[in-house]
Amino acid sequence: MKSDRKLQIDVLDELGWAPGVDARDIGVTVKDGVVTLEGTVDSLAEKWAAEEAVKRLPGVRALAMDVVVELPGSAERSDADIARAAENALEWNSSVPRDRIKVIANNHFLTLEGEVDWEFQRSSAERAVRNLTGVTGVINDITVKPSMAPAEVREKIEAAFKRNALLAKTQITVRIDEGKVTLKGRVSSWAARETAERTAWAAAGVCQVNNDITVSNGSSKARR
Repeated sequence: MKSDRKLQIDVLDELGWAPGVDARDIGVTVKDGVVTLEGTVDSLAEKWAAEEAVKRLPGVRALAMDVVVELPGSAERSDADIARAAENALEWNSSVPRDRIKVIANNHFLTLEGEVDWEFQRSSAERAVRNLTGVTGVINDITVKPSMAPAEVREKIEAAFKRNALLAKTQITVRIDEGKVTLKGRVSSWAARETAERTAWAAAGVCQVNNDITVSNGSSKARR
């Protein structure tokens, strides 16, 4: 099992290697495989890039993001400008259904509201706006409308797990309640845990995923 010190060094090296991340203002602490990032970045895109870089590493059981976006003067924009830019970005994205998403900009934070049929439409809407200049955070309140019976959703998710090389030999239980999926079980890596969550989100009509899967060699739950 990788020591906390070795994992800390790996995280620092990965942040220094990751494109789009300036690691000079990011601090890293590790305890029992739980990584905490602290500090400041210049954009929401840089914050997301740092998060994804850490998630790639083996040995990461959980990640706490205490990184704050502090916009440089050149990136300052009014909420009205941000809202217009977000509306344009959503309109130009073919994966986002037109006239079903509402954008609210408040103090450089964007809130997305509305209802869609698939999770990929919900996540595509968030990706379309989170890299816009001047945005420091995105709250995705878009809901996914359930469209299949719970038993059918569970069967499709379980079948998808069996087809995935990271998940085929794992024991993950799937519970469905009105479009809300709860995953329980144990996997060997953070990557497998994230893969299970993404796989569950891919099922039609899933409106929420509660990921209670634990990473092996630990007794506490890995939380996002």
